Amino acid sequence: MVSRVEQISPHMVRVVLGGDGLSELTIGEYTDHYIKILFPPPGETFPEPFELGDARPVIRTYTVRRWVPEVPEMWVDFVVHGDAGIAGPWAAQAKPGDLVRFMGPGGGYAPDPEADWHLLVGDESALPAIAAALEGMPEGATVKAFIEVADTDEVQKLDSPADAEIAWLTRGDQPFGQSLVTAVRELKFPRGQMQAFVHGEATFVKELRRYLRVEREIPLSRLSISGYWRLGLNEDGWQASKREWNEQVTAEQDG
Repeated sequence: MVSRVEQISPHMVRVVLGGDGLSELTIGEYTDHYIKILFPPPGETFPEPFELGDARPVIRTYTVRRWVPEVPEMWVDFVVHGDAGIAGPWAAQAKPGDLVRFMGPGGGYAPDPEADWHLLVGDESALPAIAAALEGMPEGATVKAFIEVADTDEVQKLDSPADAEIAWLTRGDQPFGQSLVTAVRELKFPRGQMQAFVHGEATFVKELRRYLRVEREIPLSRLSISGYWRLGLNEDGWQASKREWNEQVTAEQDG
C-alpha cells in the first residue's frame, strides 16, 4: 500500500510503500533489488478478490531504492514523462492508501568489499540502483560514478560512506548514453581489481560492455552489466527480445 509520495526532481517521483504485507519480505542482500509491479491493462481493473491466474496484468520492473525494515517501508523511484507509459503516470497520480501488487524482490549485485575500486554507470533508469549502491559501499571505498540525466534539474544529492567521485552528465540533445561511453573511455582506471555496475539503455550498455570485456579484458565475474530498457521498445517488447539480444551480444563479445 502507498504510504506517501514525494517529488524528487521534475521527472522523478518516489512512491513509498508500507503495510503489514511487507513484513515477510527478505531484502538487503543486494543493492539492485527489484520488484515487478502488476498494473491492470488500460481501462480495466483487477477482479476482487485478486487472483493472479484470473488477472491480465501489465508488468513493469522497478528497483528498490531503499528498504527500511524497521518500519517496514520500501522506496520505489519512477521516471515520469507526462502521460507516456503506464507506471510513470500511475506514480504521478498515486496517493496514500492506494493498493500496490507486485512480485519479488529479485536482485543480483552488491558492492564487493574485496574490490580495489568500483565503477557505477547508468542513465535515469539505473539511478535508483546506483544511489542504493553508493549507500551500500564499504567505508572509504574508491568509487567512480557516472550518471546521465536529461538536464541539471534532475541532479540529486546522493550520500555514500565511500570515497566517491560522482559525475552528473547532462544529455541534452545527445543520444542516450553517449556521454557515459565517452566518460568511461576517458577515465584513467585506478590500480587494482575493479567491480563495475553498468545499466541503462541497451545501446550504450552494449558499447560499454564491449569496451570493458574486450578492450579492457575485465572478467565477466567482475561486471554487473545489462540493458534495463531499449529505445523504441516498451518493457513488453524489450523483455520479449532481450534474451536473443543478450545471446547475440555475448556471442559477439565473448566469442
